[in-house]
Amino acid sequence: MISVTHEPGYVSVAVFNEFTVHDFRQFEDDVRYKINFEGKPNLLFDMTGMVRYTLDMAVEEYKFAKTHRNDFGRVAVVTTDQWVAWSAWVNTLFSEARIEIFDNLEEAVNWVRQDGTQGAAA
Repeated sequence: MISVTHEPGYVSVAVFNEFTVHDFRQFEDDVRYKINFEGKPNLLFDMTGMVRYTLDMAVEEYKFAKTHRNDFGRVAVVTTDQWVAWSAWVNTLFSEARIEIFDNLEEAVNWVRQDGTQGAAA
């Protein structure tokens, strides 16, 4: 299950329990709208509530990262899970976004907001 909110300067995604392909598609729809109408968004993923994710979701994430390699500014991932951190690191190979891993939500929010005025001009 996910919760997606549009904050000033970034899109916030919080994952709870299992992260499924259905959840990922909801995220994709929200972010595509933001890209099409507002430009290059920054993203904040709070994965601290995630218990597990499905393999089909991981495949979708890979495809999405390749398709949208230039569509994001900063991407903050909040997690203490080493597999999630590793996955985020792998995504740096397919994305031009600045991706950082945090274990503290407040630090992640502060970092992702630093570039929040970037918008479509980036």
